[in-house]
Amino acid sequence: MMVTSENPATALALAHGFAQGLIDPVTVVSSALDRAVRERKTFISLVDADRVLLRAEESAERWRRRAPLSALDGVPIAWKDLFDIEGLVTTAGSAILSANSSAVENAALVDQAEHAGLIAIGKTNLSEFAYSGLGANPHFGTPTNPAVDKGLRVPGGSSSGAAVSVATGVIPISVGTDTAGSIRIPSAFNGVVGYRASVGRYPRAGLMGLSDTLDTIGPLARTVSDCVAFDSAVRGVPFREAGGSLRGQRFVFDLSLLERYNVSDPVGSNFIVFIQRLRESGALVDERNFTALSELHQVISDKGWLGALDAFATHCHLLDSEAASKMDPRVRARLELSRQIPASRRSELLAIRRNLQDMFMHELRDATLIMPTVAHVPPLLAPLEADPDLFAEVNLKTLAMTMPASFLDAPVIAMPSGYDGNSLPIGVQLIRSSTDDDALLVIAQLVERYIHTS
Repeated sequence: MMVTSENPATALALAHGFAQGLIDPVTVVSSALDRAVRERKTFISLVDADRVLLRAEESAERWRRRAPLSALDGVPIAWKDLFDIEGLVTTAGSAILSANSSAVENAALVDQAEHAGLIAIGKTNLSEFAYSGLGANPHFGTPTNPAVDKGLRVPGGSSSGAAVSVATGVIPISVGTDTAGSIRIPSAFNGVVGYRASVGRYPRAGLMGLSDTLDTIGPLARTVSDCVAFDSAVRGVPFREAGGSLRGQRFVFDLSLLERYNVSDPVGSNFIVFIQRLRESGALVDERNFTALSELHQVISDKGWLGALDAFATHCHLLDSEAASKMDPRVRARLELSRQIPASRRSELLAIRRNLQDMFMHELRDATLIMPTVAHVPPLLAPLEADPDLFAEVNLKTLAMTMPASFLDAPVIAMPSGYDGNSLPIGVQLIRSSTDDDALLVIAQLVERYIHTS
C-alpha cells in the first residue's frame, strides 16, 4: 500500500490517522473500493458501494466523537469467498456455485468484525473449494502479485486473493482460512504476515468449510501487530502492543526438517540467518530433534492426509454429479484420490493425532518452534498451468512444511524472513502448542520488532 498522509500502510496506522483527524474512513474506504474494482482476479465480488460508504460515514462520526468501536474501526477489510456476506454469493472459487442465491446473513465472524467497526469491501479469490496450495483458479483467473517477478509466480493458496489484496495495497487486512497451509503459503509467497489460529478461536458458522477437523481461520496483513489488532477487535478485547524484548525468550528448531523436506538452498540459508538474528537479539535458541514431527511425517506418508478424507466427504456429492465436469480438473483429481481409502482410516488418524499432539506439547514445552514456511520460493505459474502432473507434484511439495502444524492444531504466525537472490520472498513459521495463541501473538510481535529481515 502506497504510504502517504492519506493512505498509511497498515491497519493500525490508518486507525491512528483516524484518531488524529489526519484522514477519515470515507476517503480510505472509497479508495480501497476503487482499487478493488480494478483487481478483478483478486476479488470475486464486491459489497455495494453505497452500503460500504454509509458504514464509513458512520465510522467517521464515531471517531469524531472519540468513540470508536475498536482499535480498527473504519478500516477496510476483505474476506475469502468462503465466508457468507449478506447480499453476496458464496462461490468457494467455483463456477458451479457462482449461480447460487446470495447469502441472507453474514457469517458469524464477519458480524463480529462489523460490530468492531471494520468495513467489508468484498470477497477474495481462492483455489476452487480451497483445495490447493498454489492458488491457481481457472474459473475467476489466478491473482498474482506484480511485485513478485512481474506477476509470473504463483500466489500461493488457497487464500490467494487474500494475500495478493494485502501485498498489492488494495486493503491493509484480509481474512482467509487454513486447512493445510492456506493462510501461511500465500503469506510466504507474497511477503506478508498470516496467522493460523488454533481451531475454535474464531466461530466457523457461515463458513463454507473443507475439513471439519482441520479448518481454521486467520487474518493476513502487512504486520503481526495488525493481525493481533484484528484478533483483539473480533474477540472484543482491548488491543495492546506487546512489551518487553526477546531476551530470554526460548526458541527451538529441528535442522533435520531441512533435509526431510528437501528445503532449497536459498530458503535454508535464509533460515540459518534468521536463527542467528534471533540469537543476536538475546533470545535463547536451541536445536532439538522432534520425534513427534518425525513420526507425523511418516504417518502422512504411510496413511495419507486427514484433511483429504474430510475434503472428499465434503464434496463427494459434487464428484458424483454431472457438475463434476465443471470443476477445476486438478482439484477434482486430487479429491478423487481419497475415494478408495477405507472408512476406518479417519478414526485411525484421529487417534494418532491425539497422541502426536500430546507428544509435541511435551517436546516443545514452553518454547516456540521455528521452521521455514515453504521449502522453496514461489514457482513460475505458466509451467504448472501447462502440466497437471507437475502441478500435483509441486502442490504437495508446497504444502509439506505447513501440514504438520495443521495436523497438530498448532497456532502459527507466518512472517517474512527475507528474499532470495532474485528478490523472491521467503518466510518463516513461529509455532506454539495448540490453544497457546496468546503467547504466540506476543512473541511474534517481539520478533517483528527486533528481528530485521532483508
